[in-house]
Amino acid sequence: QVQLVESGGGLVQPGGSLRLSCAASGTLINIYTMGWYRQAPGKQRELVANITSSGNTDYADSVKGRSTISRDYAKNTVALQMNSLKPEDTAVYYCNAQLVVSGIPVHDYWGQGTQVTVSS
Repeated sequence: QVQLVESGGGLVQPGGSLRLSCAASGTLINIYTMGWYRQAPGKQRELVANITSSGNTDYADSVKGRSTISRDYAKNTVALQMNSLKPEDTAVYYCNAQLVVSGIPVHDYWGQGTQVTVSS
């Protein structure tokens, strides 16, 4: 079992920056792929960025070049730094921990979500 707690959401002006953090607790956290997803009203949840147990990262095209995901393996935390924020980045952001075995997701855990609103 993995528990995830997000922090760092809020209201930011267009062009601004925000850093989301996620603290994970449980066993063998380091073997999980950790990531951030978001869901805007009326839209499906989508991947923003993730980082594997070995440190490989992947980003959605919409945030590539504006966001950086990082992970502290000692503290079991994952962070998402977002810059040059746009109104279309407005969404509830969810931290995710996924156990992948032989390329197949076998466990998925989610945080409660944190609201990010980009507006002037």
